[in-house]
Amino acid sequence: MTTYTLTRDLLASGNSTKDVAHLVREHQLQHLRRGAYTEPADLKVEQRHRLLLESTMAISDGKSVASFGSAAVVHDLPVFGSSTSKVHITRSRTAGGRKGTIVHQHVAELSAADICEVDGLLVTTVARTVVDLARTVPLAHGVAAGDRALRLGLELSALQAQLESAKGRHGIDRARRAATLLDELSESPGESISRMVLHSANLPRPELQVQLLDRRGRFVARPDFLWREYGVVGEFDGKIKYQKLLRPGETVADVVLREKQREERMRELGLIVIRWVWDDLYHRPEELIERILHALRMGTPYAGVSRR
Repeated sequence: MTTYTLTRDLLASGNSTKDVAHLVREHQLQHLRRGAYTEPADLKVEQRHRLLLESTMAISDGKSVASFGSAAVVHDLPVFGSSTSKVHITRSRTAGGRKGTIVHQHVAELSAADICEVDGLLVTTVARTVVDLARTVPLAHGVAAGDRALRLGLELSALQAQLESAKGRHGIDRARRAATLLDELSESPGESISRMVLHSANLPRPELQVQLLDRRGRFVARPDFLWREYGVVGEFDGKIKYQKLLRPGETVADVVLREKQREERMRELGLIVIRWVWDDLYHRPEELIERILHALRMGTPYAGVSRR
């Protein structure tokens, strides 16, 4: 596992500043931030941000709490765009907030109930993190974080308590709206974003994760979205989804073939199947909506067997 090393620890172990510079030139160390280095590695955005957060917290005076996008990374909530462009920390006071190149320091009242410890890091609780994010990011991104939090066990009562505590803060109306749109049945950020694209177009609300059975009661598929009254199924396809479906010894091509066979079985049930990817959601949403509307017009009600 990739870790970070503080400059002070490198110097304390007998290295000189020239030695550290040499290790960087030889690609044995990679600069992470002022005062911290890491091993050279091909890191995902969330992994690099976690290292940046941990090293920042190690350098700080111990009075900061990871918050917003940084807390989301710690809690394994989905983050998008600029949410992780800086390390987000919050100090429980009324003034002194500032944005730096690396760190965005927020100031806000934090009670003991707003803070928890994860892997030795002080972070805002899942409920506080979801509300802070939902106040400050696009609606769909806030919903994606909230959906994941519900799947991880967040209680709605805790979320409602945080919404009440955030009364009067910037973006609270957006956070409240996001809370009304959450659904723990969404199994991925792509599905959550998809729901918001469908919602913004005022499409009929689909059922999520319904198990479809054949006439003998045998399992056929569990699609992401089902418009039962129209006989239409919707499927979001993401790279991570295919990776999760990989079985031992399989390639992605094997998964794609199996998915095609699964789709054919759904069509044999009389269903129209519509698939989409990230590019459709972010770059061609109008075309996607038109495709779905066309399918809804062409389909016939699904009267087959299903279960939760």
